[in-house]
Amino acid sequence: MPISLSHGWMSLTPGIMVCVLSVSTFAQQPRSPQLPAPPPMRFISPDERSQLTAAKDPKSRIRTTIDLAGGRLTRTEELTSEKKFAAASEELGGYLGLIDNVRAFLVGMNRDKGSTRDLYRHLEIHLRAHIPRLAVIRRTTPAEYQGNIRAAEEYVREAREEALDSFYGHSVLREDPGGAKKPEGSKDSPEGSRRP
Repeated sequence: MPISLSHGWMSLTPGIMVCVLSVSTFAQQPRSPQLPAPPPMRFISPDERSQLTAAKDPKSRIRTTIDLAGGRLTRTEELTSEKKFAAASEELGGYLGLIDNVRAFLVGMNRDKGSTRDLYRHLEIHLRAHIPRLAVIRRTTPAEYQGNIRAAEEYVREAREEALDSFYGHSVLREDPGGAKKPEGSKDSPEGSRRP
C-alpha cells in the first residue's frame, strides 16, 4: 500500500517541532553573568607630571594636583553621560593616580607642622566634594564598571580619613582591639583604680 507524500510529512512534523522547541528554549536560557571591567590603571600623564614638578612649594603642588584631579573627574562625568564607559574608566585611572601622588607627597612631610595640617585640610575639603560626584557616576554606570567606581569611592574616602586623622594625630583616644576605649594614663591594676 503506497503512502502519500503528505502523510509522510505529517509523521515528521511532530519530530521537527520537538527539535525547534528544544533549540528555542536553549536559546532563552540565562547567559552567564558578564565579567566586570578590569580596574582602571592608575597613572599620571607626562604633561601632568611636568606641571607637578614645576610647582615651587608644597601648597602650590597640592593645589595643582587637586585642580588636575578635579579636571579628570569632570571628564569622567562627561564621558559617563555620553555612555563612553571605557574612556571614562581611563580618566578615572588618571584621577586615582593623581590622588595616589598627593597622598605619597603628603606622607613624606612632617605631620606635626601647622603648614602640613593646612595642606591636609585643603585636600580633605576637596575630597569631601569628590565623593558625591563619584556616587552619581556610579549610579549612571553599567554593572560591569560599577565595581571599579565603588572601589574608587572607597579609596577617596580612605584618603579623606587619612587627611582628617592628621588633624587629631596624638590627641584622640584610640580604641583597643577589644573595642573599649582606654585613656593613655590608665592603670590596669586594681590598686590604681581605688580612691584613698
